[in-house]
Amino acid sequence: MTAAIEIVEVGPRDGLQNESAILSVDDKLAFIARLEACGVKRLEAVSFVNPRRVPQMAGAEEIMAALAARPGVSRIGLVLNERGWERCLATRCDEANIVVCASDGFGIRNQGASVAEQVATMVRIAERRADAGGPPLTMTISVAFGDPFDGEVSEAQVVAIAAEAANAGIGEIALGDTIGVADPWTVRRRIEAVRKVAPDARIRMHFHNTRNTGFANVYASLEAGAEVIDASCGGIGGCPFAPDATGNIATEDLVYMLERGGIETGLDLGRLIETGRWIGEKLGKAVPSALTRAGGFPKG
Repeated sequence: MTAAIEIVEVGPRDGLQNESAILSVDDKLAFIARLEACGVKRLEAVSFVNPRRVPQMAGAEEIMAALAARPGVSRIGLVLNERGWERCLATRCDEANIVVCASDGFGIRNQGASVAEQVATMVRIAERRADAGGPPLTMTISVAFGDPFDGEVSEAQVVAIAAEAANAGIGEIALGDTIGVADPWTVRRRIEAVRKVAPDARIRMHFHNTRNTGFANVYASLEAGAEVIDASCGGIGGCPFAPDATGNIATEDLVYMLERGGIETGLDLGRLIETGRWIGEKLGKAVPSALTRAGGFPKG
């Protein structure tokens, strides 16, 4: 395994998008500021989705306008379509993360488009960026291990999308376990399969702990050579278009596990625990993170 791992903090986007409480722009900015004070260098700050469909994500332009540029810190904007790309271009996002669903059932409900249509959109955005510039592109394959409507998602479905992304010149590909159904053995095989068609891409993994396999899946990912892991402070998160969706793996729990094992993250565990408790207060609930309850170890 690597002696260091990059963590992408997704709390301000994936963490908030399925919560019943809708935070103000000021609260979202405070959340981002707290996370960056923990040492976070890459985070999903906003989502350029229609706020009528996902009201928790309203205010993307206001948030980006209020964030002062910070050297070494990258704020990511989520993009689902060309309208989202145009909105992203009009802000100061440091990166754009395009989402392509691995299967039609979820894709049509989540994005109003089939897999083929989403892949075509991804290619057009990559071409537009190559022609006219824009922030660096990454791509997430959502429901890469299972679809709540179509059921099992095959390796072939995921590999086909990864190959299209590699051909489009996208340098980082994330595999998203959107509904928390992956197991460590499938995770390893899927990473190996994606590497064969996208050998130059960084592999990023995105897990939800819905069925208590999220951290085992992280371990399998690192053994298979993944370089980047998504996590959400407090373990909050989910998808409003996935039935019974629950939270992402918690950033503080992930940092604890990795650093106990000698893997550096560059993040301040104590501040992350405090921030997890803070966001729980803002949301009016106890967050799923284990470390917000138990704290780190050794104590003191």
